[in-house]
Amino acid sequence: MDTSLFDASFWTTAGGILLLLVFSGLFSGSETALTAASRGKLRANADKGSKGAEQALKITEDNERLIGSVLLGNNLVNILATSLATALFTRLFGESGVALATMVMTLLVLIFAEVLPKTYAITNAEVAAARAAPMITLIVKVFSPIVSAVRALVRLVLRMFGVQIDPDSQILAVREEIAGALHLGHSEGVVEKEDRDRILGALDLNDRYVEEVMLHRSSIEMINAEDSIEDILAQCLESNHTRLPLFKGDQENIIGVVHAKDLMRAMDTILRDEEAMKAFDIASVAMKPYFIPDTTSLDEQMRQFLRRRTHFALVVDEYGSIEGLITLEDILEEIVGQITDEFDAEAELPIKKAEDGTYIVEGHMTIRDLNRATEWNLPDDEANTIAGLVIHEAQTIPTPGQVFSFHGFRFLVLAREANRITKLKIRPLQ
Repeated sequence: MDTSLFDASFWTTAGGILLLLVFSGLFSGSETALTAASRGKLRANADKGSKGAEQALKITEDNERLIGSVLLGNNLVNILATSLATALFTRLFGESGVALATMVMTLLVLIFAEVLPKTYAITNAEVAAARAAPMITLIVKVFSPIVSAVRALVRLVLRMFGVQIDPDSQILAVREEIAGALHLGHSEGVVEKEDRDRILGALDLNDRYVEEVMLHRSSIEMINAEDSIEDILAQCLESNHTRLPLFKGDQENIIGVVHAKDLMRAMDTILRDEEAMKAFDIASVAMKPYFIPDTTSLDEQMRQFLRRRTHFALVVDEYGSIEGLITLEDILEEIVGQITDEFDAEAELPIKKAEDGTYIVEGHMTIRDLNRATEWNLPDDEANTIAGLVIHEAQTIPTPGQVFSFHGFRFLVLAREANRITKLKIRPLQ
């Protein structure tokens, strides 16, 4: 090999190739860091005063333009580096230099411009994104006209094949990202099931409605305004609830809600006056009933409860008929799970696991609660309760002893009252 070949031109070209490889590594690492970085962590760092994190948040708002600019810059430096290497190796080794240049540049690009920077970027995504943001912001501005033209051409070509692209759409919604991260964390043992269920329960409030969690009218305990005050007092003392709807004549005619504390206050003033006791009108201590439609979302209803400073609402359908009732506690239970107090301590759980691995389930248990308790995935699109799901799939009201198999589970009807399935035995088919 002629040593005269190693002149200033050789070293300049070699230095140019190395510099281009450095730029290629910066482009590759920056792309990985900016796409892999958590926007939540970047926002937290930006709030702490990190200018780089703030810039990273701005340029990642338009991922298509960001990736287009980075890919354009990366391809430019890679192609230029490869061209220079080919010319350099051809000068040194003749025609065989083309193949040799291809092999050497492939290894150099793979190791130093792809694997190494991307490995670092994934390991330190937020730090790398903040450091790379100023440079990438400049690159995006410089290449913006070219990238815009490329984006228009790509959309035109895709439209020719019937593919429509919404430039404002996101691949994953924030809520879906959180839900996916929670499920992944739970499967890897990082997130506890209870923590996952609480956060998912809070996220789902806006997509769930009061009719899904309300106490059905068939289970509501009410006070008859025409009963004697002695009977009403006895009923309130025996009840596990502090608020009871008050009806007159017909149970559809709700005239108020009696709070046990208000009733006790009234009784304290007239307890020693027999005439006052006989003349006492229970409606005088009843609060005005609060009616809500069954299509109200749980998120909105919780806000209404807090705004109105009340914890109790009666649910009506589109015809104004009473469907059930819901309390603030019912909504909170969707987040934190079952809430019990000293009056609920002996209440029977709606689900019990038998020794043979099957589950004994109360018919009124919601499908969502059953899924959360068992890690199953029964659908709740057509019914809210497990009894409703069986009736929907069977297309009839089953009798005790009937067995059904659907959605990968076996359902045995154990008990029925009137037209309601009250108890089932469920087990997975596999």
